Amino acid sequence: MKILVGYNGSEVAVKAVDYATDMARKLDGQVYVVASMEGGMGEKIEEIRRVKEDLEKVRQKVEQDGVACETEQLARGLTPGEDLVRFAAENEIDHIVVGIEKKSRTRKLLLGSTAQFVILKASCPVTSVK
Repeated sequence: MKILVGYNGSEVAVKAVDYATDMARKLDGQVYVVASMEGGMGEKIEEIRRVKEDLEKVRQKVEQDGVACETEQLARGLTPGEDLVRFAAENEIDHIVVGIEKKSRTRKLLLGSTAQFVILKASCPVTSVK
């Protein structure tokens, strides 16, 4: 079983990785941890480096827990939700795990919700973790 986790370094993203790792251990699966950056001129080299280092730490932790893990840092000009849904389709992912954070209505309206997009658009089951 291939399990995808959307990762942004937040506390709920860490919980989502832990949940996916536990699920993969029980189902003899593999975890894919994906960080999506929109890319382009707005990305700072320090931020790109930090995300790469975070993903490496996550990969090591998941593998220490006895689960195969791959990480990807995407910068394809898509929103994080679009990136996750597209990555899932391209890699025949069986299940997606996303962390959800409480947002005000105004913040949701202005920024959208990655988890909401993934839940509505993914072609495979999605589990949300908070």
